[in-house]
Amino acid sequence: MTDRKAFIGATIFDGNQTHAGAALLTDDGRSSGIVPTDKIDSAYECINLNGGLITAGFVDLQVNGGGGVLFNEAPTVDSIKTICAAHQQFGTTALLPTLITDTPEITKRAIEAGLEAQSQNISGFLGLHLEGPHLSVEKKGAHSPKLIRRMTDHDLEILCEAKQQLENLLITVAPESVDNDQISVLSAAGIHVSLGHTNTSASRAKSAFDAGATSVTHLYNAMSPLTHREPGLVGAALNEAKAYCGLIADGVHVDPDAINIALKMKTSEGKLFLVTDAMSTIGTDQQEFTLNGRTITRNNGRLTLENGTLAGADLDMISAIRYMVGNTICDRDEALRMASTYPSNYLGTAKSHGSLSSGAFGNFVHLSEKLEILSVWEMGTQVH
Repeated sequence: MTDRKAFIGATIFDGNQTHAGAALLTDDGRSSGIVPTDKIDSAYECINLNGGLITAGFVDLQVNGGGGVLFNEAPTVDSIKTICAAHQQFGTTALLPTLITDTPEITKRAIEAGLEAQSQNISGFLGLHLEGPHLSVEKKGAHSPKLIRRMTDHDLEILCEAKQQLENLLITVAPESVDNDQISVLSAAGIHVSLGHTNTSASRAKSAFDAGATSVTHLYNAMSPLTHREPGLVGAALNEAKAYCGLIADGVHVDPDAINIALKMKTSEGKLFLVTDAMSTIGTDQQEFTLNGRTITRNNGRLTLENGTLAGADLDMISAIRYMVGNTICDRDEALRMASTYPSNYLGTAKSHGSLSSGAFGNFVHLSEKLEILSVWEMGTQVH
């Protein structure tokens, strides 16, 4: 028997336009259309949400942890479950658990955990993001310099083999540690190659984009800046039409004026998307944790190593959206697209995630006028 539901009583934002007096339909957990409320077929069970806004579930392509778990410290399928569940309550219905630079053994275990999560169809799991170890020591950020290294042929083989089994694989690399031929091989294998943690020149970055790199990781942070004689990776990314850019919008990592500059360059192309870069603190009162044996402390929205270096973010996706809107950086609709439509477009999963279009998974968030989470639904079922 088909499970048919019609969600009524709330305004619906489909990613392009807003619908009032309409219903979001789901059939067996997938979106099947938006229709006027007086056109709902009697076969549908009506669920009245009593006001607020329905929007597509959020998609986060950089999540290091949550629920008290850091993926590096416990690269297991249980950790992935915990991380996905922790972010679910903040509207994220699909994410990439992210492994920060670590040993080959930890990387191997993370890939195995990702494959198991995929086989178990873990709610919220979308694939993996491997951020390192092939980065630049100069722009290491919180990554351990002892573990950063050049990519070898063996590394290349492991990544390509992993992609043959994983639906989605994103990697962050630095041109100093990965050459263009390797980027071309990775891209041809279907791996999304992002540039980050690098002091590369703009010309070298451009050649990496030409070779197959398609994005930059947390724009502005841990990368060569834009200056008047050397535009760096920031300049190259903003000037490259095909390059997507992830952005941490928490009031700590990037100044609002810098975000506005990026928006002016990327909004018309829909290529600036929000990421949380979240650590294990999300959904907990945890005040400190460890990464590669080093202590990271939580204090007033900042996560730092003992030397003051930022170490990921104490951020969930709905807070990033509220930051963008509350600081009048962009309007509500654009902020919602940056949290759902654009990351899905980048990853190539727009037909199933980050969308309310017919055929997509019935994953959506019910928000108040103040952009507070009222409820979260996955496959047409309330999960928070």
